[in-house]
Amino acid sequence: MNTPQPACDLTGKKCVPCEGGVPRYSAAEAEAQIGQLPAWRLTHDGTRIRRDIRLKNFREAVKLVNNVAALAEREQHHPDLHIEGYRNVWIEIFTHAIGGLSENDFILAAKIDQVTPA
Repeated sequence: MNTPQPACDLTGKKCVPCEGGVPRYSAAEAEAQIGQLPAWRLTHDGTRIRRDIRLKNFREAVKLVNNVAALAEREQHHPDLHIEGYRNVWIEIFTHAIGGLSENDFILAAKIDQVTPA
């Protein structure tokens, strides 16, 4: 059972490469953990997390996507990044190798929150 961790604990961790064989979070575990990351929500029947961000303009949206991409490279855990309507960014995270959520997803989400404007 994965115990929910505060965002400040998650940001102190590093994503660990996952090639499968790691159990994914159950629906109850994912629901409990997402409660620690209020800007995020569960999608795809609790197997992914998503954050929607509205920025001032296209330049700010691209800047955020670039910052998140650099962070993802450092963590070696890569989210799906989207820009829609010139200033709306949405980010979706899950662990592809297990088809669901792992601790890595929540670590990355907490770190994304640190580089995202309020």
